Amino acid sequence: MREQQLQPLVQALRSGKLGRRAFMKASAAAGVTAAAAGVLADSALAQDATPDASPVGEATKSITRDEYLATLRAAFPYEEAEAEGGQVIIASTSDIATLNPVVRSDVIALYAINNIFNYLATQSPIDGTMFPDLADYWELGADGMTYTFYLNQNATWHDGEPVTADDCVMTFDAVMDEESISPMASDFIQNVASYRAVDTHTFEMKAPAPAALVLEKTVGAIPIMPKHIWGDIPHSEWASSPGSTGTDPSKVIGSGPFVFKEWALGDHVTISRNENYWLPDGVPHIDEFTIQVIAEPETAVQSVVVGDTDMFRGLAPTQIERVRSNNAAIEIVTYETMSFGGFVMNASQERASFFSDTAVRQALMYAVDRELVVESMLDGLGTPSIGVQPPPSPAYAPDQVTTVYNYDPEKAMQLLEDAGWVDSDGDGIREKDGVKFSAEFLFSEGSTLYEQLIPYLKQVFADVGVEVLPKSVPAPTLSEQVVGTGDYEISTTGITWTLDDQGVLYRCDAFPPAGFNLPRHCNPEYDRLNTESQTELDPEKRRQLMIDQGNISNDDAHWGIMYFGQGVFPVNSRVRNAFFSAYTELFSYADLWIKAE
Repeated sequence: MREQQLQPLVQALRSGKLGRRAFMKASAAAGVTAAAAGVLADSALAQDATPDASPVGEATKSITRDEYLATLRAAFPYEEAEAEGGQVIIASTSDIATLNPVVRSDVIALYAINNIFNYLATQSPIDGTMFPDLADYWELGADGMTYTFYLNQNATWHDGEPVTADDCVMTFDAVMDEESISPMASDFIQNVASYRAVDTHTFEMKAPAPAALVLEKTVGAIPIMPKHIWGDIPHSEWASSPGSTGTDPSKVIGSGPFVFKEWALGDHVTISRNENYWLPDGVPHIDEFTIQVIAEPETAVQSVVVGDTDMFRGLAPTQIERVRSNNAAIEIVTYETMSFGGFVMNASQERASFFSDTAVRQALMYAVDRELVVESMLDGLGTPSIGVQPPPSPAYAPDQVTTVYNYDPEKAMQLLEDAGWVDSDGDGIREKDGVKFSAEFLFSEGSTLYEQLIPYLKQVFADVGVEVLPKSVPAPTLSEQVVGTGDYEISTTGITWTLDDQGVLYRCDAFPPAGFNLPRHCNPEYDRLNTESQTELDPEKRRQLMIDQGNISNDDAHWGIMYFGQGVFPVNSRVRNAFFSAYTELFSYADLWIKAE
């Protein structure tokens, strides 16, 4: 990479707006050797920092949007677009669940939402640190708690109305109201003490205390929504509103580079280029981006092979070779993610389920051979789980994990015996107090992985005396039962997360709808350490707190984590500038362009 191209990265590092770790990652992504990047980093850091890199106790200013975009361009091999227009289609085995970012809980919806709306600030695909989006920049006051966001004064909604700080206030109200049904409410409530519109284009948010991930858990978690569209709708009714369901396109109004076109339920969602996007350099090159719903995985794969779609979210590792051998124009993109997969057991005490006993949950963890799952069902594209933090996380420390769930069916059976579950009649199914251990096992239809995984889990659980009865349901139904009502016993699950702080997955106050504690299990000691880690600003001390609280949730077998996943996407080579990240999946929508064949 030419030295001139590295200058934006060097300048950001020198100013303190880009950390050394982020600089090294960005340089590596751009093809620079670790040794060369290290020399540049040492040289930059040896020079005096600018006032922007102020120590604690002084007001600081964030990186600006323009500075960030320069570092992004330097970090990824962008090509200048040679053509305008056309449509990019991504195949998905499941439909989106909503167009409303406040109530959203599914990942696929982000492929529309993140392009229709803007965040005040959001995570960088380089390393997950925060950068300005709707705001040009922000300032953090000397108290370490007051964040002031300066909105771009040219920003408008798709209907031409200006974006203002009142829109930010309305969005925060929708998340934090006691009638809110936002799964991010728990994080907001913990991290927001107050907020207000200072003037038309200035929004102020105060945290309860200086904390490490305030922005990631608030302004980076939910995009800003228009007050003139949503301000008069009761928060409890947001999920069913025409602006959420797409039944009234005039209500699906954002400020992003794409505008909503249509959502044909169960078939496709299409967004179109916003010709009047307030950030001129961010106007997309393509005309349309479509999520094409193809429920049958084999049919979805075939659609990519024959060129009917350009990408497929949900490719099974075992399908990779087939795609490669049938279409040389398809590139298989793989990348590390912060996701995990496995099963979730309903531990709710109120429900008095099989899985309210920690020993039972631990038993099912020991019953599974994680290495076998990764090698034979993921084709090696993943990491067998040790602990709860995935490899890209700063808190990934398998050598410090206190309970490692190695494949040990004998131990699983002993745990069940000790918990009072015995096979008294010799039919192979354990029972306790006259109740057979027979649980309904939900899984999402249309997954090639589950076609292998479900029979395997049914067998290994049966080997230790636990009967599970698999039931295939549509993805929205699964979400409603597991995330919404909690009306389930055990289910497959996959969580895509981008922060080392997993409190919204584990805390006692994160039971749905306030968060994603889907097992409904509560451990106050986890909460205590999680709260402490929120305000610990020393990176090493905070990392250790994350490791310690991870051990608590792992010891509790809170989630049935089997593996940490890798992202796998087939991408037709005619689509250029398709970049993926552990923090954002596909992130370069506006820069996509279609090469003539």
